[in-house]
Amino acid sequence: MRVELVTVGDELLLGDTVNGNAAWLGRRLAEAGVEVTRSVVVGDLLAEIVEAVTAALGRADAVIVTGGLGPTYDDLTRDALAAAAGVPLVLDKDLERRLRDRVAAAGRTLVPMALRMAEVPEGARVLPNPVGSAPGLRVKLPGGVAYALPGVPREMRAIMTGTVLPELRAAISGTPAVRRILRTAGVWESELADRLAPVEALEGVRLAYLPDPAEVRVRITATGPDAEALAGRAERMARELLGPAVYGEDADTLDRVVHRLLAERSATVATAESLTGGLLGAELTAMPGSSATYAGGVVAYATRLKHELLGVPRELLDAEGAVHPDVAAAMAAGVRDRLGATYGLAVTGVAGPEPQDGRPVGTVYIAVAGPGCDPRVTAPDLPVPSDAAAARAPVRRMTVVHALDLLRRTLLGVAGETGRDDLPAHREERG
Repeated sequence: MRVELVTVGDELLLGDTVNGNAAWLGRRLAEAGVEVTRSVVVGDLLAEIVEAVTAALGRADAVIVTGGLGPTYDDLTRDALAAAAGVPLVLDKDLERRLRDRVAAAGRTLVPMALRMAEVPEGARVLPNPVGSAPGLRVKLPGGVAYALPGVPREMRAIMTGTVLPELRAAISGTPAVRRILRTAGVWESELADRLAPVEALEGVRLAYLPDPAEVRVRITATGPDAEALAGRAERMARELLGPAVYGEDADTLDRVVHRLLAERSATVATAESLTGGLLGAELTAMPGSSATYAGGVVAYATRLKHELLGVPRELLDAEGAVHPDVAAAMAAGVRDRLGATYGLAVTGVAGPEPQDGRPVGTVYIAVAGPGCDPRVTAPDLPVPSDAAAARAPVRRMTVVHALDLLRRTLLGVAGETGRDDLPAHREERG
């Protein structure tokens, strides 16, 4: 079963609205074993919609169109499907009645233009919309079937989940593809691909790399009569080749994994942040029930507060500035002591756009302090955009991921993956 996606709307084409519908559809179709081969965006032009739908069905078994089913003159998907099928639009009496009832129940007056939502291509099957006014449509066209869904995400998802996905699953012939997702942190996409070359070489297995800042999801797709067994073999190989770089699978998130590891050890963590300005604490409090393992945090953005609130030696700050491995170590130890947590996790660095204390944008030090050992410090190797003004947000986000991953690896007792890990301490006496 091969499907193409066509999303309709000038607002999508011009970037005024992010195309979240296509992303959601792609994920759900892949989970259902449906192969999505192409996704295109077209504006509110009749000829463009007709061409996109016709071209899609020249390549795929079905096309899913979202948007353009509302009541206004620029909602042209119904017209386009009728033109592609070579049939007229007709008024569906049941849809008209339901539309009038819905409007009356809301205490409103039906305007004539709203009746456009009751017009359908002749011979089309109406797909019920349980959460809105505009129905979905299923239209048989030369080359395959077109499903038209509203552009409103809530309505699109309701029709897709309730009607379209079950039909597509039933239409799949043979053994559907089996997919697994492995989640990794702290390793560059190119290095992952190099390590996983033996998995790529397996017949019937395809890998895809889905990067986020400092994280990469590895999607394993297995096809063929033994797809389930093949997917299991590929996953086991990938885990063995990647080792502790894999922190979870499917819907796991790094913060949830860290909380689980802390809970298993009856431990807590406190955070000390400089360049991230509270983002690390926000990540660690996103999960309900996180108060069981997250003690709290200190955002010591000003250099003097690193001394006053966290106990970083003033002579260290005077000599080295705020961005230094020993400063990160002292921050981690200080927040652990002051907040009474099992572990202290600290970040300091230069997010940009200007260098600081003679250190370039992207210089980051992360430290974790725990029971019975000196703080562990790492300096992740962050890919910084050439435009320093654009570096700030990604540097801060990558720092949060690397910090959580350092804590995860510390809890597991494993070494770091990339960057300069376990930096030597600089303990010379200062006057």
